[in-house]
Amino acid sequence: MPVPGPYGAWIATGTADYVLYQQNTTKPHQDHIILHEVGHILAGHRNDEDHPDEALWQQEMPDISPRTIRRALRRTSYEAVEEREAELIATIVLGWASVLDHVAPHAASEPSLRRIQAALGDRRGWL
Repeated sequence: MPVPGPYGAWIATGTADYVLYQQNTTKPHQDHIILHEVGHILAGHRNDEDHPDEALWQQEMPDISPRTIRRALRRTSYEAVEEREAELIATIVLGWASVLDHVAPHAASEPSLRRIQAALGDRRGWL
């Protein structure tokens, strides 16, 4: 049973980006959540509006800056352009990944052919 609340969050710090995702859901849904958050990173979304839960999160995670918490909490609906962009990125990446799963060459079982594949590069498509 899914836990109430956001399915995922992106927390950017000065040294790393962290993507948090719902543990109690299916693997395909987790993949989509993660790619949605990565979509925010790829699109360069940076919005630091105030959020009503900011004080609670700051109390729970005092080592994370209020600006970082605001950025993570601002995304709560798909009305925002940034949310639709992140969702589109996740959908496109998952779509291409499923296509590449079907068309990408599999590793050869013969050792000499595997060496040739390695020399030529393991091309998985132009994505």
